[in-house]
Order: sequence, then structure tokens, then C-alpha cells
Amino acid sequence: MDPAGLIGIGVAFVAIFGALFLEGANPMSIMLPAPLMLVWLGTIGVGVAGHTLKDVKGAFAAVPRALRSKAPDPATTVETVVGLADRARREGLLSLEDAARTIDDEFLRSGLQAAIDGTDPEDLRVILEDRIATKRSSDRVHAKYFADMGGYAPTIGIIGTVISLVHVLENLSEPAELGHSIAAAFVATLWGILSANVIWLPLGARIRRISDLECTQMEVTLEGLLAVQAGANPRLVGERLRSLLPPAAPDKKAAA
Repeated sequence: MDPAGLIGIGVAFVAIFGALFLEGANPMSIMLPAPLMLVWLGTIGVGVAGHTLKDVKGAFAAVPRALRSKAPDPATTVETVVGLADRARREGLLSLEDAARTIDDEFLRSGLQAAIDGTDPEDLRVILEDRIATKRSSDRVHAKYFADMGGYAPTIGIIGTVISLVHVLENLSEPAELGHSIAAAFVATLWGILSANVIWLPLGARIRRISDLECTQMEVTLEGLLAVQAGANPRLVGERLRSLLPPAAPDKKAAA
């Protein structure tokens, strides 16, 4: 599990409520039911209006995976594929049938099985590239949903503030209550900006980043499978795949 998402959001909330405490304010002063209902339900509502229900369900289903999933390590995939290439070169492609059943990576497992079954290399490339493109497109839709809500939330917060200020102006005859009422009016704007920049936008960015890492690993897997199918030299396969890895994630063996 990569805890960066949970840690980041947690630190942001600690900073916000810590600032309230240091200012001598009561943190409960911003926990007002009306602004909370307007901002959260209103933002989710307009987000749903701009997408399909399938998009919305998929977006919220992607949140736990994005927050709890471990960032994929392409270097491990390289090692696995090089081992497969070495065995295929020594014993033949059909010898990998048993190994294919034990591979945890579903993309690698299904692609390897297709290669063993004799799928034409060009057809295999097209099939796997289409799977990668479909995943990337789906993840972009999920990320966009939260990015859109990050754009809507501040405006919904301003709407809540305007509603509250209208109520304040209706009660100018009670000066003693004006300070509290005006402060409460800005709580909606606070929650609109807070939810956008601490929750919705980071979630969208997190889903997109995890998707990019997973698609990079799938692209490395694709090139490795085609090399294994072609019976390429394992050393050359390793060099080729390592050249596809981003600088931030070098192969551990290559760095040794």
C-alpha cells in the first residue's frame, strides 16, 4: 500500500484544524449543518449532472483503490519477463504454460496465454494496446469527475454564502447577532474551497497518477511479451525493457 494519498489529506486537515485551534477559534464553529449540506450535496449533485451514473459509480469505486493501492513496480515486471524469456529460449514457448497459471498480474497472465496459444504478434499487440487504451480512458473519466467537482465546489460555497448574507440582511434589526451571522455565512465558502483543494482535486490527481503508473507497467509488459513470443535473447529483452522505465524507477538489478 502506498499511503501518500491518505497521509497528504490527513496532514492538510491537521493543518486546517490546527490553525483554527491556534487562532483560538472553536473548530466546531465551522461544522454548521446548512453550509455542509449545501456544499457537499450540491457539489455531488452538479457533478452527477455532468456525467452518467456509470461514470459516478466508477469514480467512487476507484477512490479506495487509488488511496490504498501500492504503486506498481515495473522493475519487478522486467525481472519476471526476463525469466520467462530465458525459459522460452531454452525450452520453447509452450513450456511457459505452467508458469502462466501462477502469474498474479492478470494483464501479463492473459497476454502470455494468448502468445502461447499462437496469437499472431501483430494481433497480440493490437489486443493489448486496446486494453491499455481502454483502461487509460476509463481512468481519465473517473479522474475528471473529481476534477470537475473541484471546480464546482468553490462556486457552490459562494452560493451558500450569498444565501446566508441575504438572511443576514433580513435581520439587520438585531445588531447583536450580526457578527455571528456574518461569520456563519462565510462557512459555506470555506467548505467549498476546502473540499475542492483538500479532497476533490487531490483525489482526481491521485487516480490519474496511479493510472499512469499502471499503464506504464502494462506498456512494459506488452513489449516484453512480444519479445518473449519472438524468442529474443533474454539479456537484450532486459536491456530493452529497462530502457522503457522512468528514471525515478530504475531496475534494482541494473543499479546494483
